[in-house]
Amino acid sequence: MAPPDALVVQRRFRSLRQARRRGLLSVTWLIAGLVLGGIALTLTVGQSVTAPLDVLRVLWGAEVPGVTFAVRELRLPRAIVGALAGASFGLAGAAFQVLLRNPLASPDIIGISAGASAAAVGGIVFLGLGGVWISVFAVVAALVVAAAIYLLAWRDGVAGGRLILVGIGVAAMLNSFVAYALSQAPSWSLQEALRWLSGTLNGATLVQGLPLAVALLVFGGVLLVQSRALAALQMGDDTAAAIGVAVPRTRLLVVLSAVAVIAVATAVCGPISFVAFLARPIASRLTRAGGPLLVLSALVGALLVVLADFTGQILLPARYPVGIVTGVLGAPYLLYLIVLMHRKGAA
Repeated sequence: MAPPDALVVQRRFRSLRQARRRGLLSVTWLIAGLVLGGIALTLTVGQSVTAPLDVLRVLWGAEVPGVTFAVRELRLPRAIVGALAGASFGLAGAAFQVLLRNPLASPDIIGISAGASAAAVGGIVFLGLGGVWISVFAVVAALVVAAAIYLLAWRDGVAGGRLILVGIGVAAMLNSFVAYALSQAPSWSLQEALRWLSGTLNGATLVQGLPLAVALLVFGGVLLVQSRALAALQMGDDTAAAIGVAVPRTRLLVVLSAVAVIAVATAVCGPISFVAFLARPIASRLTRAGGPLLVLSALVGALLVVLADFTGQILLPARYPVGIVTGVLGAPYLLYLIVLMHRKGAA
């Protein structure tokens, strides 16, 4: 039987863990409510304000003159695709950051989004691709670039720091190719390429939401199943292996699933900047908790995209793509994080 002092410590630890779980659950429900509120705001407020009752009638299937087209064909697809894309970016970004134990390990930073962008711009400018073929090209390229980065970083295993450095180098080369392609683009394809690169929800349709939903359901489900293994990997590969985690298999499975989620989202909406980079740090600050925080990061990502798109379309004096607004939010945090890590390294 454990001594009384040990029993007290165990009870306190159990009580603290339960309190953290309740806090995490409360924050998760709060962010989920804010996402729904953001979607409701998007459906209600556009170039004109629609009565909430009329919005509900349209969603229920009624035909409301002057309202049905705006809500059902313009606002609803935009809100749904934005929320699904944001959740995809947030979920994949959190998986990478936890797996590699580095806040810089985001698809924006390590070259995966750059791979999709280079393929899409190259397809538009040099191959004359359009429509669904751009999306297919971007998904395949993101998967190929991710595999190349993984193989280039392999040396008796994949160290997080080495993979990030390789990814940054690959991203620099791909961004150079994008700049070259844009310099060679004729006027009729330049505008399309720039629109895709900015990350936008313009022209979003419910049909585009289907692959996003399927990718989240399938590959996002794989990431959620691996959340306990990811939590163990946060403590280091040796510790995770000691408690029974198949480290190489888990790492490969998580990378493939996260890349698939991010590739589909990028193919549909373009590279919406910094959402994958910001979602988990915000989730961590809200909860003051460790762990993968995959579900909460996905919800934070969805909220970021929905609110950023609303800001770019309604609140600012001119209309801006959602990727421009999230880029303005994310760039200062990236600079802050780099300075902070440099100071810690110097210390």
